[in-house]
Amino acid sequence: METKIEKLPENVVKVDIDIPAKEAVDFYNNAAKKLSQYVNIPGFRKGKAPRNIVEQNIGEERIKHEALETALPRIFSQVIKENDFDVVAQPYVESYTYNIGEDLKITARMELRPEVTLGEYKNMTVEVEEYKTPEDAFQKSLDGLLEQSATTVVVTDRKTLANDIVVFDFEGFSNGEKIEHGDAKNYTLDLAHSSFIPGFAEQLVDRPLGEDFEINVTFPETYHEKKLAGQPAVFKCKINEIKTKVLPELNDEFAQKVGPFKTVDDLKADIQSYLDRQKADIDRTNSEKAIFEQVVNNAKVDIQQSMIDREADQLLEEYRQKLQMQGFTWDQAVEAQGYDNIMNSLKEDAAVRVKNSLVIDKIAKEENITVSQADFGSKLAELSRMYQIDTPTMIKQLSHTPGVFNALSQQALNEKVTQFLSENNTVKMK
Repeated sequence: METKIEKLPENVVKVDIDIPAKEAVDFYNNAAKKLSQYVNIPGFRKGKAPRNIVEQNIGEERIKHEALETALPRIFSQVIKENDFDVVAQPYVESYTYNIGEDLKITARMELRPEVTLGEYKNMTVEVEEYKTPEDAFQKSLDGLLEQSATTVVVTDRKTLANDIVVFDFEGFSNGEKIEHGDAKNYTLDLAHSSFIPGFAEQLVDRPLGEDFEINVTFPETYHEKKLAGQPAVFKCKINEIKTKVLPELNDEFAQKVGPFKTVDDLKADIQSYLDRQKADIDRTNSEKAIFEQVVNNAKVDIQQSMIDREADQLLEEYRQKLQMQGFTWDQAVEAQGYDNIMNSLKEDAAVRVKNSLVIDKIAKEENITVSQADFGSKLAELSRMYQIDTPTMIKQLSHTPGVFNALSQQALNEKVTQFLSENNTVKMK
């Protein structure tokens, strides 16, 4: 086999390949024999018909196509190995000339990994803004625990308050038409934690029991149902029941109920410990992010558009799946955000992800950072815990989607490179 290599723009090489005639004939004969096993030819058992008879029934071009399908992976593998190519996509055939008795000539293109020039990535000092725990975080955490253990009591001698729970009937209309699925009987709503249309819960405050009344709201411009987006609406309502929350007393008995604590002081100490850990985690994450961003900014890499486009396609598929899980359709997303806005955002994210990945791989190569069997096993175990499936079952399920194994391996490498950068650079909190 002889090859001629020509470098093209966008990190692509053109490869002219010459396969000797004898080898090309062997490809052809093997393909004819293979295909004859699947064709019924009168007078011959499957796989026993001579080549000329197989050609009459199948055609030379079909045999040549099968020969190339079988031979090309091995041919490309040999070319890649001999030239030490780092390909990032499946090579593709631009043209070929396949005449029996002559050399097989193939012209293919291979897309190579862009060359990354690392700038400074070790012994840097990076400034990071220190996370400040909100002053009311401790009290909010404590109040949240009390809220979770609250009981409710029905009240009948007053109007609704902003922190009540109400049971009510409602029926909605927009532009004179009844809103589909916009009505309910005896619906329970926590007025202090409402996810209804903005302004809805607020207008249920200071309302008496049993009286009919109307509230006026406007659907958000980004509302998922286009017909209602930005439109005014009227809801006819009636309060059937008012419930008020009764918080438990903050004492040692309460502390013992909510956790492995003996006293209120033990509970408070645990809350403070959690907030301290949260601050440390946020500071660490922000530090790792700041270091990596600086390393990426210092690196130079000329990324071909095709790599970004493929990554954008992957992000688009992930986005569609996310929409489906949230109960939305692609058409609804396009209506709300606009096709161009979605695609431009995905392409921007794709460019960032591709460059980040290339820089990580380059650092791993320079520093001889690899993913061990133990590293990979740790990621599998983490995934098993997340889905509450034992590891052998998880491996069996993932065997049908081998791309997930590559993703897990890359994730493990990312974490090891991140750890290396954190250990070899200094963070100055400000």
